[in-house]
Amino acid sequence: MRLILLGPPGAGKGTQAVRLVERLGIPQLSTGDMLRAAVSAGTPIGLKAKAVMEAGGLVSDDIVIGIVADRIEEADAKRGFILDGFPRTVAQAEALDRMLEAKGLKLDSVVELVVDQDALVHRIVKRAEETAAAGLPVRKDDDPEVFKTRLAAYNRDTAVVSPYYEKTDRLKRIDGMQPIDAVTEAMKAAIGG
Repeated sequence: MRLILLGPPGAGKGTQAVRLVERLGIPQLSTGDMLRAAVSAGTPIGLKAKAVMEAGGLVSDDIVIGIVADRIEEADAKRGFILDGFPRTVAQAEALDRMLEAKGLKLDSVVELVVDQDALVHRIVKRAEETAAAGLPVRKDDDPEVFKTRLAAYNRDTAVVSPYYEKTDRLKRIDGMQPIDAVTEAMKAAIGG
């Protein structure tokens, strides 16, 4: 099963990905983790990425797609994989489709967790307040202003990926505001896994 999880930050993609990994026995692929691993391993594409990062630049879509292409060739991804947080743009989605097609592969499903963004912000604010009240440090991702910036970036850059997949009849939408277990059950029904 080759699967993409879409949705804004805080929608529960990571939680659902962990459950899918356990159930399906396929890896969750994070582009950040793959990038760091490629750089650390000194692969040809990793060396290109390292040079760009050391120069303070953003890694190009071609490099990211190359890293994904290398990673899905590894043994644990032969039966499938879960991409969470990638692709982030329509250009990346198109490049991913071309790369998979060149390998004779295709995506099985693209699942979007649909959430009320105002409720997400409220949830993050509440979590930050509770964490601070307990005398614990507030995670950077739980800082309401940081979260709002991430959400704005998602709406500006990444939300357009859903319509791309919808046009190709691959998109399945799930109400991400349901309880976690209900989202898991809806996901099982949506992907047939």
